[in-house]
Amino acid sequence: MNNLSLYQLLRRVLIPFYAILFILLFIPRVNAQEKPPKPIIIRVSTLQHLSFGSFVQTGSYGTVTVDHSGYRSATGNIILPNSSSIVTAALFEVEAIPGTLVHILNGAPVSLGGSNGGSLLLTIGDASTGTPFLTTGERSNVFIGGTLTVRSLLDNPAGEYSGMFQVTFIQQ
Repeated sequence: MNNLSLYQLLRRVLIPFYAILFILLFIPRVNAQEKPPKPIIIRVSTLQHLSFGSFVQTGSYGTVTVDHSGYRSATGNIILPNSSSIVTAALFEVEAIPGTLVHILNGAPVSLGGSNGGSLLLTIGDASTGTPFLTTGERSNVFIGGTLTVRSLLDNPAGEYSGMFQVTFIQQ
């Protein structure tokens, strides 16, 4: 009878011990998500500049908007002629590891200087990707539009207006 009790005791102790040992030694470690390389580097290149094309002001106030898809519209006393002037949203190419989370931060409105004096106020619009967005490939295209605020003919004489604006791409 003592042998039977010793056998039962060994059975109760050794089987769980060997089961735990088997699990620890033979089942590989599993990770839910691969850790990205440190540091994560993104590169942003400008492929196309924001261009509002030609417009005519007939009064004292209005706006010209180019959205991220390149669609142009106007409000107030602005006429958009059907001309061959180029209208484009800005295009940025973002190079990053697929699955990188990127936030887009628009800079403050900027003043664009005119070739005949005057200035226009440029406010940066929304990005085609929204913000934040996940990169889906090694290269992602981001289109961004903007709005020009046009004042009187004295403030904004006819001519070419140009300047620079800031957009910050932040990886998380």
